[in-house]
Amino acid sequence: MTETPGAHPTEPAHPTGNDLHLDLPAAGARRAALMAALREAIRSGRLAPGARLPPYRALAADLGLARNTAAEAYAELVAEGWLTARQGSGTTVAERAAPVPSARARRPSARPGPVHDLRQGQPDAASFPRTAWLAAARRALTAAPNEAFGPGDPQGRRELRTALADYLARARGVRTDPDRIVVCSGFAHALRLLFDGSAPVLPPAERGPLAVEAYGLGFHRGLLAAAGVTTVPLPIDEQGARVGALAHLSDVRTALLTPAHQFPTGGPLHAGRRAAVIDWARGRGGLLLEDDYDGEFRYDRQPVGAVQGLDPERVLYLGSTSKSLSPALRLGWMVVPDHLVDRVLAVKGEREGWASALDQLTLAEFIDSGGYDRHVRRMRRRYRDRRDQLVAALAANAPHIQVSGIAAGLHAVLRLEPGTERSVLKAAAYRGLALDGLADYRHPAVTSEATPPADGLVVGYATPADHAYPAALAALCDILPPSI
Repeated sequence: MTETPGAHPTEPAHPTGNDLHLDLPAAGARRAALMAALREAIRSGRLAPGARLPPYRALAADLGLARNTAAEAYAELVAEGWLTARQGSGTTVAERAAPVPSARARRPSARPGPVHDLRQGQPDAASFPRTAWLAAARRALTAAPNEAFGPGDPQGRRELRTALADYLARARGVRTDPDRIVVCSGFAHALRLLFDGSAPVLPPAERGPLAVEAYGLGFHRGLLAAAGVTTVPLPIDEQGARVGALAHLSDVRTALLTPAHQFPTGGPLHAGRRAAVIDWARGRGGLLLEDDYDGEFRYDRQPVGAVQGLDPERVLYLGSTSKSLSPALRLGWMVVPDHLVDRVLAVKGEREGWASALDQLTLAEFIDSGGYDRHVRRMRRRYRDRRDQLVAALAANAPHIQVSGIAAGLHAVLRLEPGTERSVLKAAAYRGLALDGLADYRHPAVTSEATPPADGLVVGYATPADHAYPAALAALCDILPPSI
């Protein structure tokens, strides 16, 4: 059959189109099989209303059909209302050809989010520096060598490790060089590299049980427990972890601390205790894991430097962009003692399977150009203002509530009268106010004698948008118990 020029006006002059997978039976009429396959793809929702189909010539070539067979199938489906064809615009799925809702689509929709969100741990998502980040990405991609688009180095891009070595030395007092930095996708990924798997970086025989602070993030404790790691709580007070207790834990050789800003109670590790934990690590042949999760955000005095600077061979330093930029970037780093670098790289594997090389290049450029410092300074001012608004609201509406942990970070702790925390959280939930209770962070094995339990609220002041923050503070003050 000879094809008449111009007989199919919906076919573009230069056919280029989308790939389309269709399963046609081996036997039977080809046109009918093609039409049935297209109807099913539309009916199931695989081809959504408005989706553009490939030109019939391209589809015929892909499926091994005669061109006229594909053209006639398209024409019949247009006549039936399944497809729409316009001169010069190709063929698309008709808007009225809506798919039958699937069983998943018929399930109840997800529960709505909170009216007011004062949960800790999240930076202000609206403040991500999109314009500056995009400009850095363009510069980084323009300058990137061709090999950057191949398999990634498990240690991380050299450009980022060099930028981080300079930045961490300048801003956090970390002593390192690029060869001792390993890029990862965040703190949780670092913990998995160190403790999880058949050949962890820190095997049980070398580390013993892991000493952790009496209050900390339950997610991290759960991750460690899943890796078979036993955690032993260290008592805490207003000066941070009471590291002197390590001397009485003869089988412990590794400790995980948040020295710059104890999480979640607040406050830096006292200078005497910083020196003492280093002495313990040296004497025990042990290792301190330093979680510097929000070290950039200190408001009332100069930032507290990293403990790592006291002994780079006895401290493994961990940081990320989760608080400073966004957890969506999935970028973090470990500053590793020299004797552990090869172990970490062996566990990570021969190729980078976690952190995008393009994001690494962008972050390196963002740091080198000064964009990261400018963003951190801007956010430090914004979060300090948020903190001041919280303190002022409490002073005006609930002056009997003690607030602590406000010298740094993205959250504060509101102390409550004993026995009131659960009822306050219920009242908050009723008002659509999302926040956490202090009890949720308490290690299940900590004793009342070592660290007496305390009722309180962990209030994140970074999460709400600017316009929503005053209402969130008003809702918070409304659910706080009156003075006794």
